[in-house]
Amino acid sequence: MQSAAIRPLSNMLPRQLFNSEHEAFRDTVRRFYESEVIPNTEKYEQQQHVDRALWNKAGELGLLCSTMPEEYGGSGVDRLYSMILIEEQAYAGDSATGFSLHSDIVANYIYNFGNETQKQNWLPKMATGEVVTAIAMTEPGTGSDLQSVRTSAVADGDDYIINGSKIFITNGYLCDMAIVVCKTGQNEKGSANLSLIIVEADRAGFSKGKPLNKIGMKGQDTCELFFDNVRVPKSNLLGAEGMGFMMLMKELAWERLIVAIICQAGSEAAFAHTVKYTKERQAFGKPISSFQNTRFKLAELRTEIDFCRAYLDHCMQLQIKNELGIDAAAAAKYKISDLYSKVVDECLQLHGGYGYMMEYPIARAYIDHRANRIYAGTNEIMKELISRTL
Repeated sequence: MQSAAIRPLSNMLPRQLFNSEHEAFRDTVRRFYESEVIPNTEKYEQQQHVDRALWNKAGELGLLCSTMPEEYGGSGVDRLYSMILIEEQAYAGDSATGFSLHSDIVANYIYNFGNETQKQNWLPKMATGEVVTAIAMTEPGTGSDLQSVRTSAVADGDDYIINGSKIFITNGYLCDMAIVVCKTGQNEKGSANLSLIIVEADRAGFSKGKPLNKIGMKGQDTCELFFDNVRVPKSNLLGAEGMGFMMLMKELAWERLIVAIICQAGSEAAFAHTVKYTKERQAFGKPISSFQNTRFKLAELRTEIDFCRAYLDHCMQLQIKNELGIDAAAAAKYKISDLYSKVVDECLQLHGGYGYMMEYPIARAYIDHRANRIYAGTNEIMKELISRTL
């Protein structure tokens, strides 16, 4: 097992996004992963979630909700800091921490659509790690079809009564609060009836299943959530009733770009591990990197990784300016997650039998990467979104 985060090869495509302050933050993030996460990887995989105290440590270092304004506990920095955190997580080979969902998805829903009371109540505690959050969208039988959500929130005086269940919820097992996608209208289907409601985990009738037994990403906290007549005040509604689908669509582009960042950095890490391995591994009396097949395979992968890096960094520049289109984010998510699958498959092959051994980072990447083509909308849904713009 690796003891330190890998660095992308220095001769890969040069980048121009970051300044010295960004790089200082990157050093802090890298040290955090090397000291707090990498040594505990096997422990997290066995218990199927990270230690709760890890969230507090991340909060102390300013690694949570850093893009939130200072008055809400953040640092008020740009999303390049989020990009750095996600990249360093991938370079460390970590698939257990759910920081980006907490900091860059849930926090954005509260900041962009919540009222002042909701912002003051939740964001500072999220920034310190006192509160762990999740967003509960997917249900058994709905998958990417959010308009078919069946979890209901029925008005009862000044409250809503919530019934239903959610599945595949990141941070679900440890969460202290979840933003729940609910149907607040009478129609069985339709986006006009969706609403987002804050539900505290200690409310009567809110229960959690055991962490799900996944084929990869075993250290990540992922579970089912159940709502049995959960009563919450109407003041927990985010934004306006029936505006949930619009709010989800507004934030999903950034969520999909996050997946693309994970996959790009994961591809670079897998590639760097493999270049190192092929230079050290001997076959027929010489390094396997000296064989033409190895050289050509690595040349092909390096070229594709560089091309995707250029596109992703351009998308990030657009995101910083709030100009990133839904189609561009969908293209980044689909193409780069596909690339990640290709890279880990080719790189495992270049490791030979050792690539199938879990002590090698490429083996863990091979079993962890696959979900990226599914969550945040399947790649088939991404193609549908792109095709609508043609």
